[in-house]
Amino acid sequence: MSTLLSDTPTVGQLLEESAVRLAAAGNAAPRHEARIILALALGIEPATVLGWPERLVEPKLAAAAKALIDRRARGEPVSRLCGKREFWSLDFALSPDTLDPRPDSETLVAAALADIRDPSTRLRIVDFGTGTGCLLLALLSELPNTTGLGIDISPGAVAVAQGNATALRLADRAEFQIGGWDTRIDGQADVIVANPPYIASSEIGRLPLEVRAFDPRAALDGGPDGLSAYRPLGAAIRGVLGPAGKAYIEIGAGQGLQVARVLSEAGLRVNAIRCDLAGVERCIVAAF
Repeated sequence: MSTLLSDTPTVGQLLEESAVRLAAAGNAAPRHEARIILALALGIEPATVLGWPERLVEPKLAAAAKALIDRRARGEPVSRLCGKREFWSLDFALSPDTLDPRPDSETLVAAALADIRDPSTRLRIVDFGTGTGCLLLALLSELPNTTGLGIDISPGAVAVAQGNATALRLADRAEFQIGGWDTRIDGQADVIVANPPYIASSEIGRLPLEVRAFDPRAALDGGPDGLSAYRPLGAAIRGVLGPAGKAYIEIGAGQGLQVARVLSEAGLRVNAIRCDLAGVERCIVAAF
């Protein structure tokens, strides 16, 4: 791809050379991703990459495009290159301090909304391990009279979540604070959501490169058995969940019975286990 630096290439030439670079790195959709990344680097719409292939690209922009393509070839997710991820049809800014939200986690949002009969009801949500704030803010976007608190141990994540609340015009109903899985909270919650780390420490090295190298380890590593966060979380839920409230907790594949046992030991009852779109058990619904 030396032409990207030495010449003034066209958009079409950049696309072809970028696709070749990504294909050589083993990318499963090299041309598609090259188009998205080039659009990002050049400040144009992805459709324009295909619709205006003869457009010349100045060397500085071509070099910037090459740098992004090289980062993707080394495994960095497109969402990290863009600095954002779509979740529940909303855009969420990312940072190195936050987990990259996955579509599987939308299972928690869907499960909670399915149980709320009247969206206009005034509710309070608490989101443990809020990260980008995606779970809390997605719910607030659907529940106009609801307020919420997001908690994360990372100050950087809390700052990102606050920024996302502002960008989504939900900051007047969302607050965030630094805290862990066992944080004590004043008052009661009608809805609790949480996406704890649930990968066993010994399995982290087997995760895809774009996960293990770019998501914060603390958001992935669930300790020796993958359940380390669920134990203090169960006690925290027991302390803040209202008598008629429900908690929606993400779990890893095959962890349903184990997490249900942990929650039962904390004095909670598992009402249901919801599956994601792939049919994998993804969300435990717990109550008193």
